Amino acid sequence: MHTRKLGPLQVSALGLGCMGMSDFYGPRDEAESIATIHRALELGVTLLDTADMYGPFTNEELVGRAIEGRRGSVVLATKCGVVRDPKDATIRGINGTPEYIRAACDASLKRLRVDVIDLYQLHRVDPKTPIEESVGAMAELVKAGKARAIGLSEAGAETLRRAHVVHPLASVQTEYSLWSRDPEDDVLATCRELGIGFLAYSPLGRGFLTGQIKRFEDLAPDDYRRISPRFQGENFQKNLDLVAKVEAIAKEKGVKASQLALAWVLAQGDHIVPIPGTKRRSYLEENVAAEAIALSESDLRRLDEVMPKGAAAGSRYPETGMQLVNR
Repeated sequence: MHTRKLGPLQVSALGLGCMGMSDFYGPRDEAESIATIHRALELGVTLLDTADMYGPFTNEELVGRAIEGRRGSVVLATKCGVVRDPKDATIRGINGTPEYIRAACDASLKRLRVDVIDLYQLHRVDPKTPIEESVGAMAELVKAGKARAIGLSEAGAETLRRAHVVHPLASVQTEYSLWSRDPEDDVLATCRELGIGFLAYSPLGRGFLTGQIKRFEDLAPDDYRRISPRFQGENFQKNLDLVAKVEAIAKEKGVKASQLALAWVLAQGDHIVPIPGTKRRSYLEENVAAEAIALSESDLRRLDEVMPKGAAAGSRYPETGMQLVNR
């Protein structure tokens, strides 16, 4: 697999998002999840992305067990800053204070069973804490040898500029796909200008762009997507119609819709690293194969025509979640 750069880190062109192995997307199978991580490493995927709030905490523990004895093959990324209530995990707060960041990093190191985190990220910008203070604390972690590089998630262009002055950012992580193109407003350009890598999470539209989701009723009762606006009511059918157009182009090219969607993200810039999540080896192998798909200018134009910016029906998070993105 080809590699791309996130600041000082050299990573595989495609990473693996590990969130769904422990949370949000229905039933879990730890043995298959660990086998999926091992298979990813065999296929040349080096970047694994997790966070302390996934589970909460259990995803980091799973990743830690999976990479034991394989640390040299892994670029390990995790995040802090979203705090879930231990009695009700649906209740969340944002904490970007230096004291919290330092404590959260120490806890993540223990759960992951490592001495250093390759990429430590602030999951959401804390509106009550100046970004300079949050990034300053993360810079201290680098100086202390607990992190090799730092990044932000869902940060706006101006926040990136302010943060980058305090300490160079290796990456910013934001949802980006054919149906979530907000970063094209200014974040992607800012990343290019400042030399910041871009991690595209949910590059398959939370599974919608795979073409495999056909009915809302098929989602598990505890599946996060049941509360996602894009999976609600008439939005569901409108988005299904959009995906059908992508599927048609994929069929012409002899690839899967998911592979076409990933190839599109990869084609948007060599500073962009998609991190599709999966908990199954079969889907992982399909995703990895997308890295070899070359899209012509004609292909890119056609995809832009059938799925132009803003085409998706519904916001990507419920209203409370949207207040915390692109800050």
